[in-house]
Amino acid sequence: MSTRRKFLLSTSTVATLPVMATALSVSGNAMAADTLVSDAELKRQMIGKLIVELNDSTTANSEVAYLQDIFFTWDLPSINAAQVSAIVAYSFGARPNAAIGSGTTQSTLPAPGPINEKIADAVHQLYQLKPVMVFAQWEVASVLASKYQMNSTNLQSVKPPVFASNGTITYPTLDNVAAAVIALEGTAAAMGTVAIVTHRDQAKRAIQISRAQGMNAYAAQEITLPVDYDSQASPPANRRRDLYLLSDMTNQFATLRANLIAQEYPNG
Repeated sequence: MSTRRKFLLSTSTVATLPVMATALSVSGNAMAADTLVSDAELKRQMIGKLIVELNDSTTANSEVAYLQDIFFTWDLPSINAAQVSAIVAYSFGARPNAAIGSGTTQSTLPAPGPINEKIADAVHQLYQLKPVMVFAQWEVASVLASKYQMNSTNLQSVKPPVFASNGTITYPTLDNVAAAVIALEGTAAAMGTVAIVTHRDQAKRAIQISRAQGMNAYAAQEITLPVDYDSQASPPANRRRDLYLLSDMTNQFATLRANLIAQEYPNG
């Protein structure tokens, strides 16, 4: 639970909760947050408020379960590095080519940027503990190749960004990357137990999507995922934590909505 509280309290949400902020010490001791409200009490209060707003207890109970998972649950399913049989790394932002902004069109792939370098560092740390095949999105793979001299014997690069003649850049989705990784192996099952390495704030959804694609995916317990943001990153939502979390939660809700509709109305 303390992991979840640390995540929640480190977001800009704290700025809107002056009473909670005052209750915490200057050191930001996450355990203090645990004494303020339990998950059960949080759920009770949210259900009570939503029943008043909707005048519908059935719907309120259903919606609060979704809200509690998407807004307030950020713990990751994890395993020991010794159990890992493959590593999959998803990128997080990149820096557009310097030509953009100077009136010229994009002519080369964007630079990986500092956050993807941190992700690559985490991948290498895990690889040192368990030297297995690494499947990395292009931005991360390029750093692994240049900084750590990894090559095709231990590294497979997938899904670089695509740039058009007008200078626009299209970044692949997590689903695109996961599918490309699996295609290299033939099946998700052939990958065995997979450790997902990416930005900490993206890790929950990355693991969910990897699992939806069939991977037996977890975070590695020994690895600390990067939490920094790059003010020059692209797309813009990846530049600030408050903006990214809104984007991430929006994507989680969109996936949930699509899954519920497909489950309830499989024939359309």
